[in-house]
Amino acid sequence: MKNFCLGVDLGSVSTDMVLIDESKNVYKKVYLRTFGKPVDSVHRGLKELFRGEKDICVIGAGATGSGRKIAAQMIGADIIKNEITAHAVAAAQVCPQVSTVMEIGGQDSKIIFLNDGVVTDFNMNTVCAAGTGSFLDRQAERLGINISQMGSLALKSISPTPIAGRCAVFAESDMIHKQQEGNSTNDILAGLCASLVRNYLNNLAPGRKLLPPILFQGGVAANKGIVAAFEREIGCDIIVPENHDVMGAWGAAILAMEKIASGAKTRFRGTQNLDGNWQSRPVICKGCSNGCHVAVICLNDKPVGFVGNRCDGFLRTIKAANPTQIR
Repeated sequence: MKNFCLGVDLGSVSTDMVLIDESKNVYKKVYLRTFGKPVDSVHRGLKELFRGEKDICVIGAGATGSGRKIAAQMIGADIIKNEITAHAVAAAQVCPQVSTVMEIGGQDSKIIFLNDGVVTDFNMNTVCAAGTGSFLDRQAERLGINISQMGSLALKSISPTPIAGRCAVFAESDMIHKQQEGNSTNDILAGLCASLVRNYLNNLAPGRKLLPPILFQGGVAANKGIVAAFEREIGCDIIVPENHDVMGAWGAAILAMEKIASGAKTRFRGTQNLDGNWQSRPVICKGCSNGCHVAVICLNDKPVGFVGNRCDGFLRTIKAANPTQIR
């Protein structure tokens, strides 16, 4: 029996999971789309992650991402951390000397500055969709190409077409206009990559010099056109980790392992509920005047957790009804 730690990164676009061994290396990973159903995606991901695995023992679990509270309730997380911390921890595992981490996810983007593995500054863009994975997915679909081909096609460009990239709406309109002018798909894609990279740097690191080593993380890091555009704009090589798509989950697993190593007892629920019926039920709390819209996480019709409350009123209410279920 081998010991592993579980990490879950639940985002609005993707749900990422990893199992790491005692050396903090990724043993197995899962990357799937959330499709607006976070409870279902966590359930599907766990079933896929543990499929065929027998001689393993999960000694700890961590959760991160915008849906980390839901994921934590479902898996029984020992630690819940924000994405900045999780991505920084995983980056330092890959490259201890890392100075800059660039991450572009499905709905947001972020930049993290580190010194000796410690976060010194960061910035996030959760307002504009331009340059995020969902925007690039939409443009690939509109152009009739597979998203996995976008980067390689952009690298074939002979004369990149200038594209307005400071806004997702304007970028799409400009791309349509440039198509109507007869510009090739490859040139438009190359121009889009360059424009989105400039937008990222202007929004997240205005006036700052990005120092190497620089790691590029998130699903968009698989786009070779974006990577090439970053290297041209910054003027140095960009490192794309092998597990760039699950770095948040990896960081959460590492943090969980470190907590368990300090002597904490794991809260992990185990794998016996993989075939259970997980649901999220909306409830308006009447415990106080806030009237919070609470999502109750249920396993086989029994509440095991909840998210969305702003005070302890709902906790007192539901514990009174189900004292042994909520923890």
